[in-house]
Amino acid sequence: MFTLPKIASAMLALGAFRGAYAGFDPNAKTNVVVYWGQNSHGQGSGPEAQQRLGYYCKNYPEIDVIPLAFVTVISDQNGLPQMNFANQGCNVFPGTNTMNCPDIANDIHVCQNTYNKTILLSLGGATYTQGGFSSPSAAQLAARMLWQTFGPLSSPYTTSLRPFSTAAIDGFDLDFESATSNMKPFADELRRLMDTQPDGKRRFLTAAPQCPYPDYADKDFLDGGSRVDAVFVQFYNNYCGVNSFVPGAAEQWNFNMHTWDDWARRIAGARPNAKVLVGVPASSTAAGSGYLSPDRLRPVLEFSARFPSFAGVMLWDASQMAANAPFVQSVKSVLEGVRAADENAQLPLCRPEQGAQQQQQQQQQQPMLEPAPQGRNASWGKREEDGGEESVRARGARAEGELV
Repeated sequence: MFTLPKIASAMLALGAFRGAYAGFDPNAKTNVVVYWGQNSHGQGSGPEAQQRLGYYCKNYPEIDVIPLAFVTVISDQNGLPQMNFANQGCNVFPGTNTMNCPDIANDIHVCQNTYNKTILLSLGGATYTQGGFSSPSAAQLAARMLWQTFGPLSSPYTTSLRPFSTAAIDGFDLDFESATSNMKPFADELRRLMDTQPDGKRRFLTAAPQCPYPDYADKDFLDGGSRVDAVFVQFYNNYCGVNSFVPGAAEQWNFNMHTWDDWARRIAGARPNAKVLVGVPASSTAAGSGYLSPDRLRPVLEFSARFPSFAGVMLWDASQMAANAPFVQSVKSVLEGVRAADENAQLPLCRPEQGAQQQQQQQQQQPMLEPAPQGRNASWGKREEDGGEESVRARGARAEGELV
């Protein structure tokens, strides 16, 4: 017979277990987003090689969101997407350049249903060269094709050209690092398709801009009113990165979290309360600049957590994170320990007169870094081949890992 204390203990234990594996929570400041798919650590085999998706879902309860990187061609000559997941052993559907990835498909199901991870599909990357779409109608058509290919399986469509078979992603991440055209109608159509699904499930539209504002590649939809749930801002490889943060300073003159908070609260379209995550390299080899140890990152996150839009940390990428243990565990601990400031308190902004709109005007009056420099993969990795497939970011080949 269960007594009240035993029932209470069981409920607490269940709650703790559920909390150990949590998907994206826009109301929390402790989200951890880790990109997977590019094997940027560059090891061809061994324990530091990029493992299967399910490995990270099972062994890293600190992770809440995993964007799969990347769809490098949104719509090819056949109207189909092309992807690159480095060493993950996908083949292609006959007569196409579209990947068939049964292992990833299985792991998506496991990650979502067993470990409650939010799985996004990231579009773009450093090698994306399509430059967007020729017209708004072409952009909308491409969005519908992507949704048919990666969204929930529904009649009359079959799994014949679905890379992840019956698995459906939880949203899309837009990660463009060069100028694009007609990206706003594309983003808006993805948003409409996700929001009108009869299952009522919440799906997410995110972006990964670089920290200079306005972002060179994403300003079309970020500043154009598209309803974005969150931005994973790349606060590295740039003058405004986390390494420019001055501990103890009431005003931050380069680290521009205040600008992105201003964007989230006033410019982020019809989606109120868009969230901002601080993106950092997961190791010293993951980017040209911007890596900080957890102890040095702590004051940056404590400062950032005072802004209402702050929602956690993004890490590039899973292979770098795993090779730099226990970095993600330490980051999660820092996030759980930061004390959120009262939203009504006066925030110390680095340049109080420069919100997103003012910084945009200033950027227009001076030459932009060429072009909004370097993105994630400033200077790492060697070009290696793995069965004809290259890693977009680090281009390091690895032996396929196992889900253990």
